[in-house]
Amino acid sequence: MFRKTILTAASGILLFAASVSALHAEPKGKDAPVTVFVSPLTFAFTHFVFLTDQLEDEAKKIGGVTIVKADGQLSAPKQIADIEAAIVQGVDGIILAPVEADALAPVVKEAIAAGITVVTVDRPVNGVPEVLANVAADNFKGAESQGEAVVKDFPNGAKVVTLQGIPGDKTANDRSGGVHKVLDAAGGKYTFVSEQAANFSRDKGLAVTENILTGLSEVPDVIVAGNDDMALGAAQAVEARGLKGKIKIYGYDGSEDALKAVKDGSLAGTVDQFPGQQGRVAIRTLVDFIREGKKPATSDVLVDPVAITPANLEQAERVGLIN
Repeated sequence: MFRKTILTAASGILLFAASVSALHAEPKGKDAPVTVFVSPLTFAFTHFVFLTDQLEDEAKKIGGVTIVKADGQLSAPKQIADIEAAIVQGVDGIILAPVEADALAPVVKEAIAAGITVVTVDRPVNGVPEVLANVAADNFKGAESQGEAVVKDFPNGAKVVTLQGIPGDKTANDRSGGVHKVLDAAGGKYTFVSEQAANFSRDKGLAVTENILTGLSEVPDVIVAGNDDMALGAAQAVEARGLKGKIKIYGYDGSEDALKAVKDGSLAGTVDQFPGQQGRVAIRTLVDFIREGKKPATSDVLVDPVAITPANLEQAERVGLIN
């Protein structure tokens, strides 16, 4: 029994030492080949398509970087299985936009213990301080700019509907919180007449908006959506009821479709969180660490979003795709 205890303790020490060794792997060298696994939330959202495209373009500019990617499909089990496969494959780094911040934490810890450097993008995982960096938009600040756009358009107050993202998701909470901070500070001029989740989905944005408009006794002045897909779904519902121009709709993401809608008046605005910049910064941060051991100045690398309206449409990152 005593011998078994010693062996167990020794095994634990060896495993711990292996983990520490893996977490502090030596830099590969300035021009060493690097393989990176990229797992976005879902390619069903144009935000993550653009982010990944720009990330891949930056990887080509860096040189010697191979990108392996898989669609998260809004499924934590799918993402977990994909990351486990990447660990077995022996990739050098992982860039991850987690579907669920808690559910992905164990497999991220497993990857880091295996000597794989992890950078999260767009949103963090919870409880894994060993992640090299989280590159993301400051969603709370972006939502504040969304609220400020509403105040600018409705200085005397408004009846407001909000379409929120995935319940419990940090991104959804931050975007809702930023809007509330600005509008609540106005002292009652802005009344939230309905707030419902539509899971960042265009179809659900359409369906939820239809239900809200059916249930309200008065037409709201404003619909604030936590992303562009929900905003565009809401725009469909509003137009179907002959209310286009009577309800101002604000999205969040700065997607190509949203920018077109801002240009033609279907949306009053969107918030550009510069996903292309996020992707480029994420891959450079990861490769610099893997090759040369360079750490970012802070583990939270935040991009400041900007509210985009017809007045400043040219500032949008993807405006070139619609002109």
